[in-house]
Amino acid sequence: MERLMQSIRIGINDKIYVKDPESSDLGKRIIEQSILMIDEMGFESFTFRKLGERIKSNESSIYRYFENKHKLLLYLASWYWGWLEYKMVFATNGITDRSEKLRKAIEILTQTVEQDVSFSHINEVLLSKIVINEYSKSYLTKEVDQENKDGYFIIYKRLVNRLYEMIVSLDGSYPYPSSLASTILEGSLHQYFLKEHFPMLTDCNQTTTPTQYFIDLVFRVVKPTKNA
Repeated sequence: MERLMQSIRIGINDKIYVKDPESSDLGKRIIEQSILMIDEMGFESFTFRKLGERIKSNESSIYRYFENKHKLLLYLASWYWGWLEYKMVFATNGITDRSEKLRKAIEILTQTVEQDVSFSHINEVLLSKIVINEYSKSYLTKEVDQENKDGYFIIYKRLVNRLYEMIVSLDGSYPYPSSLASTILEGSLHQYFLKEHFPMLTDCNQTTTPTQYFIDLVFRVVKPTKNA
């Protein structure tokens, strides 16, 4: 799988960036260091001026890649969801049992992220932390409806739809497949956040993982048909 992932390029809506950061060494350094810095200081404190100082480049050079830091956050989140999508597709492609396929998909999408050596300039572990802590800031804006129309969230929505299709395939009588699919993705982020910052508000801890919680939740409400 590592060799397959090395040959993959995560396709991101070109309206999110001015210049594709994957097209140059500077662009890759912008992505690499922005992940490290947002993890260190938080999105609110992160600025292109600070990023320019870190990569020893003019602030203006960063604006040649991204219009603003909001667009950069959208890019990072889109890359993360695209990466998870590829991992899920590869992991479930050969599974014919529909119940096991859904179970594996939930596992891939909710498990603790480990470093992927396929992308040397992206620390997926830190990026996962950023998505957990900062992702909601990418869409809780006045511009969300227009950005949605422009396709900024297409990868996230596609990932939810893949889960939706697995749920419907397993139990076509379940009345809330879209709600359940989006709850798995968004709820997973929330459970990791609670586990880290408000442990009294979640049953997830050192021994009980969000993956265990969501597998239990899903298979309590989704009932496989005889042929699944």
